[in-house]
Amino acid sequence: MTLPTLPAIVTGSVRHGRAIPIRNAFQYRVYQWLVDLDDLPRGFDPRDHLSGNGPTIKADLLRYLATQGIHWDGQVVMLANARVLGHVFDPLTVFWCVGSPYVVAEVHNTYGERHAYLLAPDAGGSAETVKEFYVSPFNDVSGEYHLRFELAPDRVRVQVTLHRDGRARFGASFEGVPRPATRWAVLATRLRMPLMPQRVSALIRMHGIWLWARRLPVAKRPIHEGIR
Repeated sequence: MTLPTLPAIVTGSVRHGRAIPIRNAFQYRVYQWLVDLDDLPRGFDPRDHLSGNGPTIKADLLRYLATQGIHWDGQVVMLANARVLGHVFDPLTVFWCVGSPYVVAEVHNTYGERHAYLLAPDAGGSAETVKEFYVSPFNDVSGEYHLRFELAPDRVRVQVTLHRDGRARFGASFEGVPRPATRWAVLATRLRMPLMPQRVSALIRMHGIWLWARRLPVAKRPIHEGIR
């Protein structure tokens, strides 16, 4: 695998689409960080990922892998948001375990909960897993996720589609171009798109209110034990 120069700022677009029972789609510009867990810039806190109790994010990831029967210690590349003014929100954090078959997808919801999916994508970057975590109040914990990952020097892409009863119910994707995170590149990106984590949180809640106002049924949120 040939990686982009790290750390990198990945500027691109997030797309969301819902087909059933209400058709709704939206898109917005974002940036995310692509980083090596052995050489993290400022703005990344172990409390924001996985169990939240590790001395470092990588140590916590390796601990999680060990709980899944995988004892591995190599390079890990993470796609995530960094804290801005003390706040961060990551709908999806992706950990590529470079040189191994594994990708860990960590999903966060707006209730402060998170859940990790251990995946082994095929040669085309595709993987499937049973949904186990409550994310949107308009989808219960049922169905299957179809995911696709691409990590290349000139493009980073993550796509997630929720399937239920043989039909695609919801899809989200992020696609962007990675560029070296020089001081000036970071400053310019933050000036063009200030308060990115706060903006992402606000947009998700705003679209949730839009769906609720159109009487989309709300699914009850189950108790979630968190990542151990």
